[in-house]
Amino acid sequence: MTTTRLGDYLRSRRAQVAPPDVGLPEDGRRRVPGLRREEVAMLARISVDYYLRLEQGRERRPSPQVLDALSEALLLDDDGRLHLYRVAGMTPLPRHEGSIERAVPQLLALAELWDHTPALILGRAYDVLAANTLGRAVFKHLHPGANLLLAMFVDPSARSFYADWETAAANAVAGFRFLEGARPHDPRIHDVLRTATENSREFADLWQRRDARGKSDAAKVLLHPDVGELTLRMHAFDIRSAPGQQLIVYHAQEGTRTADALRLLGSLAATRPGHRNGSRGRTS
Repeated sequence: MTTTRLGDYLRSRRAQVAPPDVGLPEDGRRRVPGLRREEVAMLARISVDYYLRLEQGRERRPSPQVLDALSEALLLDDDGRLHLYRVAGMTPLPRHEGSIERAVPQLLALAELWDHTPALILGRAYDVLAANTLGRAVFKHLHPGANLLLAMFVDPSARSFYADWETAAANAVAGFRFLEGARPHDPRIHDVLRTATENSREFADLWQRRDARGKSDAAKVLLHPDVGELTLRMHAFDIRSAPGQQLIVYHAQEGTRTADALRLLGSLAATRPGHRNGSRGRTS
């Protein structure tokens, strides 16, 4: 029998699943631990012969539908599913997300400790899921519950907030195109895309350029209505515990006017009632 990484992984995962875990009876007459091959095939709704060929390395090109079905049958989590695709020589599309998208509470609690660092948590369609105290003070138009892309094109205050609105807008559209490419069937992404297209000709024109790039480290010049010009460095981090979400962090060089302005904004924001209420779920 030819061994393959895919076959080895399927056998190992099959041995880790007890029949009661997937709603099957435990008959007590099993020679090996875990599920039988025919049980995995039944749960994945494929033929026993086809599954046997996968384990034995005689079938090396399973479809994404088969891999997803096997992921469900073997109770694989997101990392396990990703590894299954990798050993099969493929790249998976993201799993369908739930109807309500929320920021990870522990991450928001950590961000609240950053007194001089504005931070936002964005969802898979650029919804602002949460912001720390300083993030809400800096980005007043991006309060939790807003959408970054729609605010850029529909909120009039955005045009006076970004020193170079045209570049910021083009980057936002390219980033959204990048998200859409990763999740082409996501209903929330489609909702935001439709709303932006219907309400902004500038967005529609930029969208037709088909630029696609994720958020990257970059300098931003913002014109804050309370403290004036802010020069901030932006860093974007994918959140592994919430696929599709991003942590966006901004910082100022120490000793600059911007650093002093952030301290002032942070002090003012910390004195306002309810300043820690920085999270909100988003319904798709």
